[in-house]
Amino acid sequence: MLSARTFFHPRRRAWLPVAIAAGIALLPIIWYLASPLVLTRAVSESAPVQTVEARLAAGHFGAVDGIHQGQGTASLVRLPDGRGVLRLEDDFRVTNGPDLYVYLSGEAAPRSSDQLHASGAFEVGQLKGNVGGQNYELPADLDLSGFRSVVVYCRRFTTVFSTAELGS
Repeated sequence: MLSARTFFHPRRRAWLPVAIAAGIALLPIIWYLASPLVLTRAVSESAPVQTVEARLAAGHFGAVDGIHQGQGTASLVRLPDGRGVLRLEDDFRVTNGPDLYVYLSGEAAPRSSDQLHASGAFEVGQLKGNVGGQNYELPADLDLSGFRSVVVYCRRFTTVFSTAELGS
């Protein structure tokens, strides 16, 4: 005959505290990976104000896949003092993620890390926010003619989030 003690033996529940501890330990990792999908960092920088600026190229961000998507305009401008600026316009929006950076790439529409770097890539800087207008000053000696796209790239997971193919 089976007793109640057989079904509720303390050894049979020994895994429960281990599972709870593992779950608690994993919470920060899960939050780190998932929070960028629900949180937004908005930026609202004014466009560079100069008397005359030359717009060298512009492009529109689009979807890379079902998860990594962008929209809005990227523009390369040359200011009257000779400085180059990459401008992500006020309509810019991209899926948020960890460790996002902005790159200029020699490839027209890279979809992978290998494609991003295949024809030369220049790291502009860390993405200031995944929504809104923002400016990135470029080195004065950087030859902008060789770049064909602006790329939002996750360095931690070597993933392209969105690409804006540059045209005149």
